[in-house]
Amino acid sequence: MPQTLSPRRAPRHMAAMISITLNGDTHRLASGTSVAGLLTSLNLDAGKVAVERNLEIVPRSTFADVLLAGGDRLEIVHFVGGGQDDGDARDDSWEVAGRIFTSRLIVGTGKYKDFAQNAAALEASGAEIVTVAVRRVNVIDRSQPMLTDFIDPKRYTYLPNTAGCFTGDDAVRTLRLAREAGGWNLVKLEVLGEARTLYPDMAETLRATEVLVKDGFDVMVYCADDPIAAKKLEDLGACAIMPLGSLIGSGLGIQNPVTIRMIIEGAKVPVLVDAGVGTASDAAAAMELGCAGVLMNTAIAEAKDPVLMARAMKLGVESGRLAYRAGRMAKRRYADPSSPLAGLI
Repeated sequence: MPQTLSPRRAPRHMAAMISITLNGDTHRLASGTSVAGLLTSLNLDAGKVAVERNLEIVPRSTFADVLLAGGDRLEIVHFVGGGQDDGDARDDSWEVAGRIFTSRLIVGTGKYKDFAQNAAALEASGAEIVTVAVRRVNVIDRSQPMLTDFIDPKRYTYLPNTAGCFTGDDAVRTLRLAREAGGWNLVKLEVLGEARTLYPDMAETLRATEVLVKDGFDVMVYCADDPIAAKKLEDLGACAIMPLGSLIGSGLGIQNPVTIRMIIEGAKVPVLVDAGVGTASDAAAAMELGCAGVLMNTAIAEAKDPVLMARAMKLGVESGRLAYRAGRMAKRRYADPSSPLAGLI
């Protein structure tokens, strides 16, 4: 009888390899690798990232149990760039979604030359809330620093935002990943209409707000300086309304103070100016309108001295708030002398 040849088998130490798509690129790994195993091989801290597999978020508690298969599409993301006061400020705190803050200045974490400068400016600003963008983890150069190494999320409140999202679906997906990565429900929603003006797409913003509120998020919403749209956002459950002062990154200051004042007068939730602030006087002007706070990024990050400008913005917000509380004098059409004219020599 002819001898039957048995098929060759790979040595046990040579595991079969599979291909997946990781953050947009092809990545090969051993068959049977779990999400936890992949993170370990990439030297990534599982506590600082969120993982999405085939458009579904992988809960961190299941990283060790979820085995990857050939053809899987994975996204691994983290946060990127992107204090307390004293004296009278302690008696003038503000509240959003049940959280109390003393600083009325919110700053961003983008456009700085490095994370160290960002951290120094944040310290000088006295801000307690920082906005952070959600971006893919760099799995090629794993030596790159992470924002959390410089800005402690235990000290500052991270406010994940949807910068760069042009559809409501992308914004919702981004914030769900952000919640998985950091565990925070307080988020900032912005859905942009087009790249030239970065003006908000209010139809998509309203739709995404409704979805996120139903999903248990506390949503602070970047919006047009439109009192009607602002009221609709509040009715949908937004915890804060954030009308633009002017176009994002423009530094043009408050262009429509009348409509922002109307939004403030009609709102039962905090109203904060978001975008367009260029210098400390713009921040003061926003606060003098009665805003609960001001959010800015470019005005500090692109200043010649970001740390000094951060300090100026802190003082601008504080002085504007004090002026609002003090109640400014009435404007008059004619002069009114400080000293009486009667009894002159």
